[in-house]
This record gives sequence, structure tokens and C-alpha cells, in this order.
Amino acid sequence: MKRDGHTHTEFCPHGSGDAAEAMVQKAIKMRFTEYSITEHAPLPPEIAEHFGGTREGLDTASISIDQVRLYLDLAHQLQAKYADQIKINVGFEVDYFEDYETWTKEFLDEYGPETSDNLLSVHFMPGKDDKLWCVDYTIDDFAEGFANLIAEPQNLFERFTRLELAATQSDLGQYKPTRLGHITLIRKFQDYFKLPRQLDEKNLWLMTELLEEIKKRGYELDLNTAGLYKEYCNEIYPTRRVVQQAKELGIPVIYGSDAHSIREVGHGYHEVEDFIRE
Repeated sequence: MKRDGHTHTEFCPHGSGDAAEAMVQKAIKMRFTEYSITEHAPLPPEIAEHFGGTREGLDTASISIDQVRLYLDLAHQLQAKYADQIKINVGFEVDYFEDYETWTKEFLDEYGPETSDNLLSVHFMPGKDDKLWCVDYTIDDFAEGFANLIAEPQNLFERFTRLELAATQSDLGQYKPTRLGHITLIRKFQDYFKLPRQLDEKNLWLMTELLEEIKKRGYELDLNTAGLYKEYCNEIYPTRRVVQQAKELGIPVIYGSDAHSIREVGHGYHEVEDFIRE
């Protein structure tokens, strides 16, 4: 089985605009047997009041609630059209916010029955002025939002990992995603800010706690290769050390290209193939 568990569509406002159908066709050509379409779910509208970063980062983070039906209809049409060539799963990449679990649960309760594969990810974190800031938008935005934490990078890692732990432990109802997306996304700009390659002892213990919680709940990890192709990241999410630890714990790791374009479908698959097949 060759599976891509994390892809996007033409509905993604920060994507390429490439058609999901063309992306599916490429996956078939690359001999993928299973393919998950996981568009960014709408964000809680109240987020805007507590957002401190560049407004475009918020506005382009996800599809709108008005696009949900259009997206699901498209994804299910592709699922049916290509059923004899590839297994297509339909779902969302859902953002986790500590203060908006009720909104997220209600969204999942409404649309979860129409999905078969979902991710739970963290793209926003409290930063400057106790506002929410994107962790993966632009270098300038990251620098402004997390200046104090960049100066103490182990604290930066800790804050993000604690959010991932909270996401794992959250009660989002029966349709809560059971795969954690790119759990080291905080490293997207690591080479620009010269963030340390190693975690300190406290963060090593915290990462172990996170992985053990994922294992206890029977969840999976997104083995996301997008970071390999980011100018200032140049490695997978999570890091190879974390993936190895997850494998030792028996946590399933699912390859995800995180493709937002035709070109990105299957990106880096062979770089992580050994992890997938072990």
C-alpha cells in the first residue's frame, strides 16, 4: 500500500490553485493506492478578535464556512469518479485552539459524518501581547510575534509542544481527528533564526510525554515531508529523531506530502519510505 494522508485542493486560499482532480491523477500515476484530501477547516470566527499577526495570514489560513459544502461535494465526486483506481479519503485538517474547543467540536459534529480521514494541527500560538500569531506564515510575522521566544528557543519549542499535547488530550467529540499534523511545524524557519537542532532535557521529556499520550490514545502521526522543501526548514516534520522515537513506541506514522499543488504530490516519499515500511 502506498498512501498519502495529507493533501489540499484548489479551495485552499494559500495554495497554488491547482485542481484536486489533477493532483489525484498524478497520485495515480505515481502508483499511490490511497490518497486523503484534507482541506484546512474553517477557523472559529472569534479568532479574529484575538489575532495579532498580519491579517492576510489569518484570512488565507483556511477555507470559509461558506465553502465547506462546495469542498465536500468536490472531494466526494472525486472519490466516486476514481474509486476503481485509488482509494480516496475525504476530510479536513482541523486547527486546534485551546479556547475554542466547543466551536471545533460543533463543526466536527456537523461535518464529521461526511469524512473518513482527518488531521488535527497547530498553526497558531500565543505570542506578542498575548495575541495569537501564525507559526508558519512569514519570517517577518514570526519574528514580530515570537521575538521573546526566539531569544530563548527552548521556550519556543516548549510552548508549541504543550499546545500539541493539549490538542492530543482535548475532547472534540466522536469525530475528533486521530492523526496529529506536523508536530514540529514550529521549526519551519529554524535555519533563518538559527534555532538549536537539539532539544534540552526538559523538552526531550515533554516530547516523550506527547508521544506517549499519542500512543495511549491510539492516534497516528503525520510524517510530513513539506518541511524538506521550505527554504529555512530543510527537514521533515516531525524531526527524524522524533519519528524514530514514535516508531519505537509503536505509533503509526502516515506519509503526508501536504501537497498544495500538482508538483508537490508525492514530494519526498522516498526520503521517508524506510520509516513507513518498517
